[in-house]
Amino acid sequence: MSTLPDPSAGAAVKAADRAHVFHSWSAQGLIDPPAVAGAQGAYFWDYDGNRYLDFSSQLVNTNIGHQHPKVVAAVQEQAGRLCTIAPGFAVDVRSEAARLVAGRTPGDLDKIFFTNGGAEAVENAVRMARLHTGRPKLLSAYRSYHGATAAAINLTGDPRRWPSDTASAGVVHFWGPYLYRSPFHATSEEEECARALAHLEDTIAFEGPQTIAAIILESVVGTAGILVPPVGYLAGVRELCDRHGIVFILDEVMSGFGRTGRWFAADHFGVTPDLLTFAKGVNSGYVPLGGVAISAEIAATFDRRPYPGGLTYSGHPLACASAVATINAMAEEGIVENAARLGEDVLGPGLRALAERHRSVGEVRGMGVFWALELVKDRTTREPLVPYNAAGEAAAPMNAFAAACKKSGLWPFVNMNRTHVVPPCTLTEAEAREGLAILDEALTVADTHTV
Repeated sequence: MSTLPDPSAGAAVKAADRAHVFHSWSAQGLIDPPAVAGAQGAYFWDYDGNRYLDFSSQLVNTNIGHQHPKVVAAVQEQAGRLCTIAPGFAVDVRSEAARLVAGRTPGDLDKIFFTNGGAEAVENAVRMARLHTGRPKLLSAYRSYHGATAAAINLTGDPRRWPSDTASAGVVHFWGPYLYRSPFHATSEEEECARALAHLEDTIAFEGPQTIAAIILESVVGTAGILVPPVGYLAGVRELCDRHGIVFILDEVMSGFGRTGRWFAADHFGVTPDLLTFAKGVNSGYVPLGGVAISAEIAATFDRRPYPGGLTYSGHPLACASAVATINAMAEEGIVENAARLGEDVLGPGLRALAERHRSVGEVRGMGVFWALELVKDRTTREPLVPYNAAGEAAAPMNAFAAACKKSGLWPFVNMNRTHVVPPCTLTEAEAREGLAILDEALTVADTHTV
């Protein structure tokens, strides 16, 4: 794939995009989408010759990097053999993808229902929970993102929910643990864990446990802040669910498949949910794919009772072929272990060193290749660098920081007052240090907005 500049080709791509493509989450007349000419490994580039180190993994999904040759070859081979088949047939590549996923999920999550992405995985997981329990309500955290489809967007806690919130979807939100901005006035991880669990227990009691089908949590909160739960929190939620017959769903769409340095983030905490949703890293988005891993008990609910859900492209052969190749490559090449090592030895220490040098960094948190820098105006008061859900001029300090990153060849993931450091799991140590150096330079821009 050529990396030579070709501005005229880029202009044509942008013109066609602006004429015909309707972009997600955007005011169509106010955006200027970059025209991408190609990508390889941890980099992508435009038609003007600008190359970017991808510290966003696009939407935190290219865990295996761009254009991994084994995955590309697997899709090509499968396309030559069997491009598509309806989900009602047994197909070797679909069965193998399911086997490989089930072999890495915790506990007895041995049945896999395939979807086209993470939001559909969440939709089907909560449907299964409601049918299994016969109960209507769903509980989810305010600091969360679960997808943009009907149930998933109502489960979501961040502001993207607001325009679509029907207030009639049977969803109740609660506060999860977040020590840096503790809603429970905690001063330690232990206090935060205990008080967050007490708050959830009270919420269950006042909502009526007999009405609650499921509690859904991101094992490590992703877009809403890279919030690693304190030790004991997920186990405590598991106990509450067991006590009240509530289905426990872990959303691993973003945190799964190596992102945290384990196959699934749940592995760090020794917790097995009843349902686990996945997508993104299962095949790095090379072909759309997601799914639900299902416990034996919930799967048995549908042994003689039809499951009322399905998708034309469920377990699509091309998507499954890319998943098989991805999982095998991750195992053969030690990619999960690489993510863990980078987090422990390079990214974690490097980001904490940045915090010591830059007064705009309030907190560093994360694991593996899943990190966040929380940027603040004042370290003492912890006032965010920009207000919650800031837009326009109010968001200018974060926009200036992001522009500084891009000018130096780093593509950041910026949300609210945070920059997330979420590169591919295949990142090399040299690439990690390149990115840290650019962040160091860009944070001087953020520092100018502090007090």
